Amino acid sequence: MSKLFCQFPKDFLWGCATASYQVEGAACEDGRTPSVWDTFARRPGTIAMDHTGDRATDHYHRFKEDIELMKQIGLKAYRSARRGRA
Repeated sequence: MSKLFCQFPKDFLWGCATASYQVEGAACEDGRTPSVWDTFARRPGTIAMDHTGDRATDHYHRFKEDIELMKQIGLKAYRSARRGRA
């Protein structure tokens, strides 16, 4: 009988990553200026229901809760694609 799923090594490191515009939010905080995505998302008809990343999933303000959730599900690695700050 063939295996139905892939076997991961015992030392496999499970983790997750974020992409800043899609999760971060905080569009007008800490001196942030509009990004290419901010400008694009504000053009009428480019994004469904005229959504923007202004709030997104608000990872900027909720990162401590998000990290706690990552711990709860057993993740051991995290990469945040934060945009640069001055």
